[in-house]
Amino acid sequence: MGLSDVIAGPRNEQGIAAAIGILKQRFGEYLQTGESQRQQHGHTMSYMPEQWPDAVIFPANAKEIQDIVRVCADHHVPIIPFGTGTSLEGHLNAPRGGISVDISRMDRILTVNTEDLDCTVEPGVTREDLNVHLRNTGLFFPIDPGANASIGGMAATRASGTNAVRYGTMRDNVLSLTAVTADGREIRTGGRARKSSAGYDLTRLFIGSEGTLGILTSITLRLYGIPQSIVSGVCPFATVDDAVKAVIMTIQMGIPIARMELLDTTAVQAINAHSGLDNPETPVLFVEFHGTENSVREQSASFDEIAAEFGGGPFKSASKQEDRNRLWKARHDAFWAFTAFRPGADSLSTDVCVPISRLADCIRETREDSARSGIFAPIIGHVGDGNFHALVFFEADQPEDVRRMEAFVVRLTDRAIAMDGTCTGEHGIGQRKQSALRQELGPALDLMRGIKMALDPDDIMNPGKIFDRPV
Repeated sequence: MGLSDVIAGPRNEQGIAAAIGILKQRFGEYLQTGESQRQQHGHTMSYMPEQWPDAVIFPANAKEIQDIVRVCADHHVPIIPFGTGTSLEGHLNAPRGGISVDISRMDRILTVNTEDLDCTVEPGVTREDLNVHLRNTGLFFPIDPGANASIGGMAATRASGTNAVRYGTMRDNVLSLTAVTADGREIRTGGRARKSSAGYDLTRLFIGSEGTLGILTSITLRLYGIPQSIVSGVCPFATVDDAVKAVIMTIQMGIPIARMELLDTTAVQAINAHSGLDNPETPVLFVEFHGTENSVREQSASFDEIAAEFGGGPFKSASKQEDRNRLWKARHDAFWAFTAFRPGADSLSTDVCVPISRLADCIRETREDSARSGIFAPIIGHVGDGNFHALVFFEADQPEDVRRMEAFVVRLTDRAIAMDGTCTGEHGIGQRKQSALRQELGPALDLMRGIKMALDPDDIMNPGKIFDRPV
C-alpha cells in the first residue's frame, strides 16, 4: 500500500443505518450525525484523505461502551475509538464508515494509591489533567508525547515522548487495564502488582493495538515521585554528528538523563522565530536532569564534559520552573514552528527509531538524502532512545512533489529497518505504514492477523489499521 493510498473497503449501509437507529434511541443527544462532528472525528492530521464516520457517540461509562459494541457487533458495524484526535497515521479514519466512539466523557480519576505509586483512570483523562490532580501528592506521571493526549489514546498507540529515555514508554508504565472486546465483554488484564508470571501478557497485547482489539475502559498506571531538583538546558554543537556522538556517550556512560532532544539547525531557526528564543542557530541538544540537588549537579557536570569532548557548549542551564517550561513548550510547539517557517506548504510528520549505536549514521544519511532530493525536512527527536522525527514538506497539488516526498519517507523507513531499527518509534502504523510493517516483521505479521481474527472475527474494531482486512 502506497503512502497516499487509503483503502476504503465495503460499506454495510443497511447495518450502519440499523445500528444508528437503535443507538439513537438509547443515547439521544449523545449520538451525533452532523457533518461537523463527523468531520472532526475523521481527520488524520496528515495529507491523507479524510474518511468520516457515519455517527459519533459519547459514552459515559464502561457499561455504555458494552451496549454500543454489542449493537455494532450484531449489525457488523465498524467502531473507531477516539481520544483527543492527536494521532498522526490515519488511526481515526473510517474507511468502511461506522461509528466513532468518543471517550472524552469518561474522564474520572478512579483511584490514586500514593503508597504503591500507582493510579487508575478512565481512558478520557488527559495527561495534563492527571498531573494537575497529582500535584499535591508529590507524584507525577512522566509520559509526555507533547500533545495533551488522552491516557486511553496514549495506551492504544504505545505513546512515549520526551521523558522516555529515563521513564520508558506507555508499554513500561501501564500495570493493567480493562477493555471491552469485539463481542461486548469487559475484561481485566491484571492487577496492581509490579510483576506477574500469570499467563499471557494481555496488558501488553492491548497496548499499541491502535483500537483494533477493543476499547479501553480503565488504565492502571505507574507513578513517580516529583524530583527534588530539576535542571534543563541547551547545548549547541557544530554539527549534528557531534551532537549525536555526545548523546551516545552520555547513554553509554550511564548518566540517568531524563530528557535529551536533538534539533538540527533548521529546527532551531524555526523554533527561535516561533517561540521568541535566542538559541545559537546550530544543531542543539535540549536536555534535562532529575534527582537531588547534588545528583543533578553531578549529572549536568558530567554531560558538560562529554559535550565539550565533541566540541559542544557552553551548556546553558535553567533551574527556574518558568524558564524550563518555556524551553519545553517551545520544543512541543515544534510542529507549529515548522509550519510557520514554510507557510502554505503541506507537510507529513514521520518517525523512525534505531539502536543508539546507529543513530548518527541514520540521521546523517537522512540529511544527505533530503539535500540530494531537494526536500525540506527538518529533523527533531527523542535521540536519547534512538528515536527521531522528520517533518517533510511538499506541495500536495503537485503529483511529482508528492511522489518525491513518498519516496523519501520510504527510503527513511527502509534505512531504519536495515539498521535493525523500526519503521516507527511512537507514531504507530495506522493506515500509512502498513507496507513498512510487513517489511519489518515478515511472517510475524501473519501471527498478528491471527490474533486479530481470534478476538475480532468480524473485523469491526478500527478496521483497516495496522494491516488491511485479516480475512
